[in-house]
Amino acid sequence: MPKAPTSTAPAKKISAKKATPSDSEEGTTRGRGPRVPQPHRTVDRVTRILEEVVYKPGMTFAELARALDAANSSVHGFISGLLAKGWLYEVDHRFYLGPAVHGLTLASGHIRAGVVTHADLEALHKATGHAVFLGVQAGDHLIYIAEAGSDAISGFEARSNIRRNLLVTAGGKALLADRPEIEREAFLRRHHATEAEMVETFLAEFAEIKKTRIATNLRASGTRFAIGISVHNQFGEAVASITLVGTASDMQPRLKKLSQTLIKHVDSWADRAVTPREAI
Repeated sequence: MPKAPTSTAPAKKISAKKATPSDSEEGTTRGRGPRVPQPHRTVDRVTRILEEVVYKPGMTFAELARALDAANSSVHGFISGLLAKGWLYEVDHRFYLGPAVHGLTLASGHIRAGVVTHADLEALHKATGHAVFLGVQAGDHLIYIAEAGSDAISGFEARSNIRRNLLVTAGGKALLADRPEIEREAFLRRHHATEAEMVETFLAEFAEIKKTRIATNLRASGTRFAIGISVHNQFGEAVASITLVGTASDMQPRLKKLSQTLIKHVDSWADRAVTPREAI
């Protein structure tokens, strides 16, 4: 019986099909439908920390570590990062929601004034005729968390530039002048290499700020002027700043009168009792 003929054609090479993401994974990339949200362990833990502090202000490190069921070293790293960026702040080894959160609410148009009420800001605006901004320090920056009477320019800037260098704002300079010497010197050393001129300007103004409690700032080619002062709590600690903003032509000739009004209003707030919940 003759053998069946054998093929002399070369064997067809079979290549593995390249794996591609499913439609649900591609989602918005190829327009085949909405992206399916996927959990992310790091994001989950960071948001869990913030949520725990929102609902249980004053939590300790041990309580947060238990709530996350995570290694202490991991929790320490998350908390350190949140503290550095102003999302949390710490008092007596307990953690509270930080000022960066309120900076976002101001940017979105939802104002929360913290210990200084919105009525306080409105009263100061009425007494001076100028825009009033309440700011707090978050890391090396000033964040505005509430406002009253802002004009189109200052209101837009507050919502567009959430974090501002302390050295380029009147309120930031007032807060920096009130910081303990060791903290102030450390800040200035960190910034001297890249912002030497601003550091030197602050140092030239420092003695006058300490004497009068008032810091000023001139910008926008000399057309905009700001007057800032620190807000102290009942323990004498600088916890926030108030800044008046307007045109230089209107504010500079009235600097002495506006400063007196600013000091009078801010000092009337200092003795209020505050339950720690927020950054101010």
